[in-house]
Amino acid sequence: MAVLPLIQRLLGKKTERPLDSPIPGFFQDKAEQQGYTLSPGQTRAIAALSTETEHLLAGQPTRSLYLHGPVGRGKSWLLDGFFQAVPIAEKQRVHFHEFFMRLHRGMFKHSHQDDALGVTLDELLAGCRVLCFDEFHVHDIGDAMLISRLFQALFKRGVLVLVTSNYPPEGLLPNPLYHQRFKPVIDLIAARMDVLEVSSPEDFRSLAQAQSAQHFTRGRYVWPGTAQQREAFGLPALDCPAQTLTVGNRQLLCRSHQARTIAFTFADLCEQLTAVMDYLLLCEDYDHWIIDGLPLLADCPIAVQQRFINLVDVLYDRDKQLSMIGTQPLETALSGQAIDLARTASRLNQLQTVNPQHAPDPVS
Repeated sequence: MAVLPLIQRLLGKKTERPLDSPIPGFFQDKAEQQGYTLSPGQTRAIAALSTETEHLLAGQPTRSLYLHGPVGRGKSWLLDGFFQAVPIAEKQRVHFHEFFMRLHRGMFKHSHQDDALGVTLDELLAGCRVLCFDEFHVHDIGDAMLISRLFQALFKRGVLVLVTSNYPPEGLLPNPLYHQRFKPVIDLIAARMDVLEVSSPEDFRSLAQAQSAQHFTRGRYVWPGTAQQREAFGLPALDCPAQTLTVGNRQLLCRSHQARTIAFTFADLCEQLTAVMDYLLLCEDYDHWIIDGLPLLADCPIAVQQRFINLVDVLYDRDKQLSMIGTQPLETALSGQAIDLARTASRLNQLQTVNPQHAPDPVS
């Protein structure tokens, strides 16, 4: 596909005049190098990113962008490419979970200030002009109220915000008990951001050329977790006793930890009152995670399913190696009611499956 001329036409540019923005050329080269054909939704998003980059470089006001669509349609690919290509130094790419952990910490630290949020943003953003906010979703009413204040502060500062999400703005915080209270945020997004759908009939994560760029391709899913499989892959024994582990100011249970490898059961992490902050702190010390005893998620309470989703999000974003053990095929185990499970399934399907009919040599 001749991506650059198409984007130029969408922008109302003549093809013989080069664009001031480097964005279209960057994505054309990147798509060609990776063997991708951009979807119409991606092309429209690239055109919008290019327009706002031109405004940014010219010192003109910019309009923030909200990209949404199903999992695996290239939203994060667009965000990462834009972050790499936009030619300014005052930019940050942040993930939902980590940014909110830092935001909560900062506001607690500065709670004595009249504007704790403003002081915290001064520290976190430090003159940032472009903020790329990946994997945006809202399930907690407390976070929802903070998001309203955060977006108002970012827009007031003139920060160009790029958001990716699996949900259109009206699909955020779907819990009917709280959705109406979140309506002002939805209206704010509509007023201050261009909302673009990035869709495609194809899940790009399933393409062979995408596999080397994915985060869980070094990991494996082992089922049904026999003693022979555990020994072959250096995984903990089924009856491995629990150990106490200090994480920040909390005491958690694990099965083993040695060097940069740590092992938990699903119950240790997801059936206890663990939080995203726990997972982020553990990621500072451990690169290879072993999660044993994945159950049928459909049999678990929604809160347990959500902890598992949050855990996978953190491990994926931090590019950790994951070995997971279950008693049934992964597709069966991942059935459930939590609304973010599609994203989790898309990520975990990158794991190499090891079952009684397929037992490759152990991965070193």
